[in-house]
Amino acid sequence: MVDEQENVILALLRRMDAKLDRVIDDVQDLKVRMTAVEEALVGVHRRLDRLEVRVERIERRLDLVDAAH
Repeated sequence: MVDEQENVILALLRRMDAKLDRVIDDVQDLKVRMTAVEEALVGVHRRLDRLEVRVERIERRLDLVDAAH
């Protein structure tokens, strides 16, 4: 009876260990993907900053804003 209970407990622990391994793999995958998203977002911000500078220059040339602005 005791051996049977130990076997059940060991089987449960092995299943938990396997599930934990999958969770660890999923978290690692999410970290990699999140890093890629963050890097892409930095690129988007850079492009928006450049566009803002270009729009401001165009507005100044068209006298749509004060030159001091």
